[in-house]
Amino acid sequence: MTSVTTAMAIGLTALLVNVPLGRLRARSRTYSTAWFLCVHLSVPFIIGLRIASHVSLWAIPAFIACAVCGQVLGGRSAPREPTGSS
Repeated sequence: MTSVTTAMAIGLTALLVNVPLGRLRARSRTYSTAWFLCVHLSVPFIIGLRIASHVSLWAIPAFIACAVCGQVLGGRSAPREPTGSS
């Protein structure tokens, strides 16, 4: 695989790994331990993939963007708590 293809595969992996973490984050209390873990748990995994694949440092902003998009998509797909409307 070329470097660009490898970087795209890592970016897609970052996005897909962060979708379920974003769902969990959306249901956690803000700034709690669970919230912090949901936001940061994928980072060592993505770093390991980048280093093992010898992808340049220039791809890191794209990986961060993919991870953030995954968190946002996961958070938006989380079921909402019903509001007490009477």
